Amino acid sequence: MMKTVVQDLGEFRGNHLYMKRDDLLPFSFGGNKARKAVLFFQEVDEGGYDSVVTYGSGSSNHCRIVANMCAARNISCHVIAPLEASEPTFNSQLINMFGAETTTVPVAEVHDTIEAKLEELRQAGKKPYFIYGGGHGNIGTEAYVRCYREIREWEREEGIHLDYIFFASGTGTTHAGLVCGQMLAGEQNSREIIGISISRPNPKGRNKVLASIKDYMGDRATDEEIEAATVFLDDYRAGGYAKSSPEIVATVDYVLKNYGIPLDETYTGKAFTGMDKYLAEKGIQGKNVLFIHTGGTPLFFDGLKKRESAE
Repeated sequence: MMKTVVQDLGEFRGNHLYMKRDDLLPFSFGGNKARKAVLFFQEVDEGGYDSVVTYGSGSSNHCRIVANMCAARNISCHVIAPLEASEPTFNSQLINMFGAETTTVPVAEVHDTIEAKLEELRQAGKKPYFIYGGGHGNIGTEAYVRCYREIREWEREEGIHLDYIFFASGTGTTHAGLVCGQMLAGEQNSREIIGISISRPNPKGRNKVLASIKDYMGDRATDEEIEAATVFLDDYRAGGYAKSSPEIVATVDYVLKNYGIPLDETYTGKAFTGMDKYLAEKGIQGKNVLFIHTGGTPLFFDGLKKRESAE
């Protein structure tokens, strides 16, 4: 997987803003899920697996990427989707186009449905590989440990020190990987890594991130060090997953008009809005700020479609 460019966006709210364009990773509209999936599919390829089972909503960037990587290998993909978040989206259309089989059930039945699907495939003589929703687990965390190393390498090459890193924090492994990368580099006090929750409130959301960090780090960091390094803000959720607001819509418009970069209302637009408000609320000035664009480009077009329908 290629490294992603860090784009200089210039002055922003009295700070200098940069954006790491993980949305430009060269596979199926990119995004953090592509960065993670590359590592999952290394295991699929090396282990001789012939089918993949995963979990995600109709808006899932993760399921889009996984379905595409399965199609590229001509192996079957089986998506278990929660009934409560199954509205059609451009992502779900792409998932269908890639030939994935989607089973939609109430969220309370997801676990048992996954187990049943895995067993069904085994009984049919298949060798299925399971990927947790959102690419959760140490492999997903490792992907963003490596991303943190990329950021440090860019800083060395450019002679720039980043004071803040902001991004959308969802299932938690993107957030966990960045914090783990920082701790492994011994840079806990060098910058603030701030995850903007796009769905879960505290303490549930933060605890999920903490659990991922602790699982990855093992005895390489104390609970106290991990707690101190983990900033998870739930102030800007706009009501929860896939919820939006006029502020978020305005942010999406602003970033596209001024920088030519598409964000979406579910993930990156919400996180960028949270970053903007946080910088203003805290009176932060004169700092170098990095926003990691974690992808979701198909959802940008869902936002446009909703606007059209509302007119």
